[in-house]
Amino acid sequence: MKSLARWFLLTVVIITTTGCQTTPEQAADPTGYTAVMVAYAPELEGILSTLESLPHAGIDRIETIKGVTYRIGHFHDQPILIFATGMSIANAAMTTQMALDYFPINEVVYMGIAGAVNPQWQPGDVIVPERWYYHDESVYSNPDPAEPGSYLIPDYYRRFLAEQPARRAADPNVPNYQPIGFIHPDEVVVIKDGLDKPQDTPYFSASPRLLKAAQQAIASMPTQRVLDERDAVLSVGGNGVTGSVFLDNREYRKWVRDVFNAEVTEMESAAVGQVCYANEVDWMIIRAISDLAGGQEGVNVEHIYDSEVSRIGAEVLFAVLEELSHD
Repeated sequence: MKSLARWFLLTVVIITTTGCQTTPEQAADPTGYTAVMVAYAPELEGILSTLESLPHAGIDRIETIKGVTYRIGHFHDQPILIFATGMSIANAAMTTQMALDYFPINEVVYMGIAGAVNPQWQPGDVIVPERWYYHDESVYSNPDPAEPGSYLIPDYYRRFLAEQPARRAADPNVPNYQPIGFIHPDEVVVIKDGLDKPQDTPYFSASPRLLKAAQQAIASMPTQRVLDERDAVLSVGGNGVTGSVFLDNREYRKWVRDVFNAEVTEMESAAVGQVCYANEVDWMIIRAISDLAGGQEGVNVEHIYDSEVSRIGAEVLFAVLEELSHD
């Protein structure tokens, strides 16, 4: 009888413990959410103010998990999950993975401001890049005392450089690697299900389905005015770059343009793309231009435009959600 009692008690404990691992959200919304993500407060305000104006959308409840506030709502019949990742690569990676762990997410649509790398873009323009690169995965090296103007680089990086002509011949989107002073650009090494070993990864590609939805949404949108000064240009395609620094140096920005053929720069998107790639979740990034990175005279003025361009970015985001609701 004692053995039977112990077996019964163990069975109850196992069932109870296993049940605690299933979140209410997973049970309530088995079909999954569209995650609507931003980095910080002005971008979130743009999303929430637009949401409040829509009769077919709203916030149904709010939950906080490990300090992150999740707004759970609906857009038409689609469940949506709205939250801020926090600024920086580390925060974006951590909170994106945490959301995927706690909620059933079908797709990620991220919206935020960014600095222009291509000088053709102006504050208020919106870019939806096709690919995202890390611009500061790098080797920092010492000068070579035997060769002025050269640097001492490790053997593994010499081998990496030797591989690049063949890689670029096979894929023209591989960066045109070249140093800027002591900084030598490198790639992130990625592992996921289906890979036998970690592999160098030059970029992460947004989901074609979502990029197509963005193209269709932008084509049907009304003209967006920027502080009643000019019409915003809305575009899909090209490259974006992510780094762990606030890029506010014109020479470095020009180098980023040369190496990565980038349109915009910011601090979260490649990390979001990497997490979604590893989890096999569709994703796309919408970036509204706040400034030309390092292009100003004096102190950066991105704060002048952040609220206005976040509003325009939100308009694009909800146009995309509208397009997706017809799928």
